[in-house]
Amino acid sequence: MAGKEQEVQTALRNPIEIRRSRSDSDVYLYYQLEPPYLICVVARHLNGEGFIITAYRTDKMKIGESVWTP
Repeated sequence: MAGKEQEVQTALRNPIEIRRSRSDSDVYLYYQLEPPYLICVVARHLNGEGFIITAYRTDKMKIGESVWTP
């Protein structure tokens, strides 16, 4: 995702959907459109703090509990 820092920030600030990871309830997947793909930013939330684990392009959302949609 080198050079895509702005798109990653947009996914975190204005996602089209946020899903909780099936394997770790403290990990959330933030999705944003970047046609023809989606950008997925994976972040961990602990004790009011958070950090980005990774970000990548994908063609579909992962299975998981939807926790927020606009």
